[in-house]
Amino acid sequence: MADSGIDTVLRDRVALVTGASGGIGQVLARRLAESGTDLLLTYSGHAAEAEQAADHARTLGRRAAVMQADFADPATPARVVDAATERLGGLDVLVAAAGAGTQTSWEDVDGPLWDETMTVNVRAPFFLAQRALPRMIERGFGRILLFSSVAALTGGVIGPHYAASKAALHGLTHHLAARVAGSGVTVNAIAPALIAGTRMLPFGPDDPVPPNIRVGRLGTTEEVADLSLAMLRNGYLTSKVIALDGGSYPT
Repeated sequence: MADSGIDTVLRDRVALVTGASGGIGQVLARRLAESGTDLLLTYSGHAAEAEQAADHARTLGRRAAVMQADFADPATPARVVDAATERLGGLDVLVAAAGAGTQTSWEDVDGPLWDETMTVNVRAPFFLAQRALPRMIERGFGRILLFSSVAALTGGVIGPHYAASKAALHGLTHHLAARVAGSGVTVNAIAPALIAGTRMLPFGPDDPVPPNIRVGRLGTTEEVADLSLAMLRNGYLTSKVIALDGGSYPT
């Protein structure tokens, strides 16, 4: 459902959403467009889903561009942020939703898997932010939202490489937020768990919901988008990591 009324915070802003072909990224991109935001959307291997989100934005009269981005390539963050400036005239909102998470036991994690996971999940978000922040600070407005996971808090089930990469985002969030808050820029992270309609579920869609999910069901991508938008709109919320986990962990 489209947001009602005029969004005075996000309207006519430019947002970069990485991982916009994923279940969460695609829904969040649509909701940003419904809030009046122009979009640059990136995808890794599923172009059609990102294009659908862009088409939705265009039907609402918003500008939307789509580009392929492999964040395992160290040169990609700068290329993507520069594309937002060149195609849409700037960048006000950065949502780093792209991620890598191959489920692997700790015994089987090797160097290449560790390095790729860290490059995609930690290195890329940092260098995206580093590239975007000077212009945000100059303009006196910016929103950065990083996508963590409850695996950062619990160790999770995907593997140590994934949990460590997501935990690193928490330190990154706190470090950056403290240094740019006075310039009208917020930096936060959201840590979802077990969200239906994504490619990150560690079990099948018909398997029983783990008992520690107190609400008794999986989360939805719309619920992740609801919380994400609330965080992006709120200029007094910064340096926070908010878990969205169905009541699993009372933090």
